[in-house]
Amino acid sequence: MKILSADDDKDLLALIAFTLSQAGYLVVKAGDGLSAIKTFEAEAPDLVILDINMPGASGFQVCEAVRAKSRVPVMMLTVRGEEEDLVRALELGADDYLTKPFSPRELVARVRAVLRRTDAGAQSSADELVHAGELTLDLPRMRAALGERTIDLTPTEFQLLATMARQPGRIFTRSQLLDAVHGVAFESYERAIDTHIKNIRRKLEPDPRRPVHILTVYGVGYRFADDRP
Repeated sequence: MKILSADDDKDLLALIAFTLSQAGYLVVKAGDGLSAIKTFEAEAPDLVILDINMPGASGFQVCEAVRAKSRVPVMMLTVRGEEEDLVRALELGADDYLTKPFSPRELVARVRAVLRRTDAGAQSSADELVHAGELTLDLPRMRAALGERTIDLTPTEFQLLATMARQPGRIFTRSQLLDAVHGVAFESYERAIDTHIKNIRRKLEPDPRRPVHILTVYGVGYRFADDRP
């Protein structure tokens, strides 16, 4: 697996590259946003790790450029406590985020978790489909369609939707949804689920303000609508 890491902090960039290389990944580096975009286009990595504050182009701008061309998973590096940055990153299509400072062990664990989401489809049965009302999910190909309309989802969004659509009517807490996409629930990241759900609704629902597919269970979590009589 090839990972692109972009950060203007040379020491942190070197640490990330060394840590991930020790974990068995091939790492390509970029020291600013414009270089990150060029390297992404040239190297076609399996995962992109972006610092938000970079010269040339911010991590937000790089994320937008990546999302315009690819569904490859994107992880953002944010400063602890900057919730506004977190929400913006997720709304732009980032799959996950890691707050600074972080340990090498946490970095490797989160990278593996993000890549597991992408690999989950490939490990499914070759003809495994999930049907829930008008929604059809092709798990091996990570494709979603509502009727005849294709829904373009990031790997994390796809896994969240698949988790709920497999069991229409079941109520999932945020912690359970986190466990489904991370492999383990990270309590401090539960607020990210709300942003992912918002993104899915924007792509899926006829009117995201009045959802009919992904329903909120106030004080608990979310459920996919059960259309059975």
